[in-house]
Amino acid sequence: MIQEKAAVTSSPQRPVAHFVELARGIVPPMNPAGRPFVLAAAALTLVLRKVWRPLGVVGALLTGWTAWFFREPKRVTPVRSGIAVAPADGTVSQVSEVLPPGELGLGDTPMLRVSVFLSVFDVHVQRVPASGEVVRKIYHPGKFLSADLDKASEENERNTVQLRTEDGHDLVVVQIAGLVARRIVCHIDEGDKVTAGATYGLIRFGSRVDTYVPLGSRVLVEPGQRTIGGETVLAELGG
Repeated sequence: MIQEKAAVTSSPQRPVAHFVELARGIVPPMNPAGRPFVLAAAALTLVLRKVWRPLGVVGALLTGWTAWFFREPKRVTPVRSGIAVAPADGTVSQVSEVLPPGELGLGDTPMLRVSVFLSVFDVHVQRVPASGEVVRKIYHPGKFLSADLDKASEENERNTVQLRTEDGHDLVVVQIAGLVARRIVCHIDEGDKVTAGATYGLIRFGSRVDTYVPLGSRVLVEPGQRTIGGETVLAELGG
């Protein structure tokens, strides 16, 4: 009899727990870098609500949008070797053969560059394109031209990271500030071991991420194609 009561008592909790699990799967977690902004927006909401209740609604919407902007959804990264995955969500703006970033001193051997443009509506965390080691990390101050311009790769503020994959390939991934973006965040340093698909940085707000792969690699995306950071395979590495 006691066991039956316990079963009856616990049964209403199961749908609630199930709902919580479903919500966790649908609502993406927030990157820690967004917490100060969300807290500030929430505090502003309380102030606005005291001034005039409808303003509190506006503040609540702003708080929700801020949390949404800093979202960091879980991704399933392909585990096969010899590939580079997209470091960001966005639209492929160009695929071109160019020299590697001059600040790295990699010489005059061209590489293939895949540029992904992020609008303010895209997920703005960046993910490691391949497992390996961080060889160099260089921050370069610069302009804030529109990130979809070709010259943004050379003239805009940016953070350049050179990776050496577990297969011995050298990759370069560059976070580039845009017209609105004024802050680049990078959590990895030289000598760090990194895993493909892991979050390593963030750009606020609207930006571009360039990935350089060795000449001879097979690029698997086209300009205009949408990428999913940590999941879309950009290239099969060669060279």
